Amino acid sequence: MALLAATMPAQAQENRRLVVIDDEGFGLGHVMLLDAPDVEVLGITTVTGNVWVNRATALALKGVERMGRSVPVAQGATYPLVNSEVLTERWEALYGKLTWKGAWMRQWVEPTKQSTPPYHRADDPVALPGGNPTTRPSPEIAANFLLRMVHEHPGQVTIIAMGPLTNLALAQRLDPAFAGLAKELVYMGGSLNPRQMRDGVSASQFAREFVHSPRREFNARFDPEAASIVSRSPWRHITVVPADPSTATELTPALIARLRAVSPPAMAGWIGSLEPGFPMWDEIAAAVWLDPRIVTTRDTAFVDYDTQFGPGYGDMLSWSPGYQPGIGEQRAEVIRAVDPARLEALMLRLLARPTRPQAAGG
Repeated sequence: MALLAATMPAQAQENRRLVVIDDEGFGLGHVMLLDAPDVEVLGITTVTGNVWVNRATALALKGVERMGRSVPVAQGATYPLVNSEVLTERWEALYGKLTWKGAWMRQWVEPTKQSTPPYHRADDPVALPGGNPTTRPSPEIAANFLLRMVHEHPGQVTIIAMGPLTNLALAQRLDPAFAGLAKELVYMGGSLNPRQMRDGVSASQFAREFVHSPRREFNARFDPEAASIVSRSPWRHITVVPADPSTATELTPALIARLRAVSPPAMAGWIGSLEPGFPMWDEIAAAVWLDPRIVTTRDTAFVDYDTQFGPGYGDMLSWSPGYQPGIGEQRAEVIRAVDPARLEALMLRLLARPTRPQAAGG
């Protein structure tokens, strides 16, 4: 019995699913993964997307602190591989206005219920509401951290990317073995043909982005070259969560209240401060990996992204098997629809978990 007791923690550790989160800040998707009982988050890598990477890093560190966890946060790319704010402004002058531009966003084109975040430059100092984190990021850059994790745990690490794919593209260019050493890639990005599924002002306003441009999605459009490099890399398995399933979801005031009610006190205040009305893009990406039963419709397709500086720059390209051009694009599982009720139930179940012991070294 003593021997059995001594070996159980090691066995439980061996059965844990290893993951690195790559994203542009900190949100409920991170919390779900960090709270999942069978998951070990090896680290969080940050990238510029909705906000500049210095702010994304501060948000991730603050979120980890708030959860009482000790997880490495490695800062990643400040700029996309080729795209830039100036190039985006030139593109808009030629081809029309983008709905959302992330860190380059100054104002909405037309009145919008969602707030416009403050505009910053890449080197502006960070001052988070409620104070900056007290912990420091890892001295290792994100691409190197990703490479080290897949080399230390070959065939075991899932990478869940919920922002632009710049860090992953850099890692692949530094080491062509990178993608093949990972267990799998799950990423939120791309768009096929979303349709407005919910009533309400927020749902209607978010539908503006895909009514005339159904193949355009922010994460891919922010760094199309990175999205294409990652799509052509030799992953063992790729799961793509495009914008399509998000239209059936919304972070409503009622859901925020339910999540806040079940959360530990240290998290409840932060959850209560979340702005309602947004589709749950990242939460879906985390959830389809944590519990694939939430998926109701999935396809298999070969995927790439348009890197030509024209009207379709950054748009998702996809082919049914057998129709792909065969220039490196990879087969992917594409999530087309999810069960919103099951998604919300999973979120509530995970956030209600008592704080679990910190894994050694995590």
